[in-house]
Amino acid sequence: MRRFGCLIIVVAAIICALLAGNFIYGWNASGPLENERTIVIKPGSSLGLAAEAMEAEGVIKSAETFLNRAKIFGGSEPIKAGEFQIPAGASNAQILEILQGGKAVQRLVTIPEGTPSIIVYEKLMAEKLLKGDIPVPAEGSVLPDSYAFERGEPRAAVLKRMQTAMDKTIEELWPKRKPGIVVKNRNELLTLASIVEKETALARERRTVAAVYSNRVKKNMMLQADPTIIYPITKGKPLGRRIRQSEIAAVNDYNTYAMIGLPKGPIANPGRSSIEAVLNPVETEYLFFVADGKGGHVFARTLQEHNANVEKWFAIRRQRGEM
Repeated sequence: MRRFGCLIIVVAAIICALLAGNFIYGWNASGPLENERTIVIKPGSSLGLAAEAMEAEGVIKSAETFLNRAKIFGGSEPIKAGEFQIPAGASNAQILEILQGGKAVQRLVTIPEGTPSIIVYEKLMAEKLLKGDIPVPAEGSVLPDSYAFERGEPRAAVLKRMQTAMDKTIEELWPKRKPGIVVKNRNELLTLASIVEKETALARERRTVAAVYSNRVKKNMMLQADPTIIYPITKGKPLGRRIRQSEIAAVNDYNTYAMIGLPKGPIANPGRSSIEAVLNPVETEYLFFVADGKGGHVFARTLQEHNANVEKWFAIRRQRGEM
């Protein structure tokens, strides 16, 4: 009888050891998730609610077992809200580590340099993972860059980051401006920078293009920048055709072929380098420039030089069959 009792105790001990071993092993063992999956932890969610959601989505086998193991092995750090990427086969230990200290999945919305505000608006409104409505932002108020956002974030919050970035850029760069530049305030700075942005895509040319327009302003010459003709027609979107003579002659607040000085406001959202170019243009006497047929421009000091350069450009276009 005594031997039978000892046998029961031994068997029970073995069973307990097996259960304990399985409990411990299960904390680090591969989980049931067959493919990588994104899970969303809402703000204010407890670990219990998160565990129930993960069990429902097949990320873990049992919410109850996960919680029991987490209480013993997982530490006291709270879980974070956000969207998290869970790898295939993630163990309970890995999942809790991701929820407690991992970085939430961040997606990017990219605003290229020179993007008009109507396109910024359309791009944000087209992003299905954002929520809420926004107005078309003021032209020139957004700093072109790539901005991270999370699933379910308000569009207004993302737009605010874009505009705050522009505010900070102006605050940083304005005190560093070269003495004697033609722009006197933020609006003039962003207006001229947006024209520079639209006129050249080459970093090496920006300060020279800025100098040309600055020189023309100083001499009370018309800027004659083609993008300023297009802006009041399309609000910055591509025109999709040649500019008409009637549009060149149109009198409005933007067309620099029909007015002296700067337009009333920006015609796009300029990037940092174009803003810097306007604040620190090169020292030059250039007053004109025209395309060189190679993606850049050729600059001139006199109208005679410019007209000769224009003829060369026309010859290139005729050779290409564009005229």
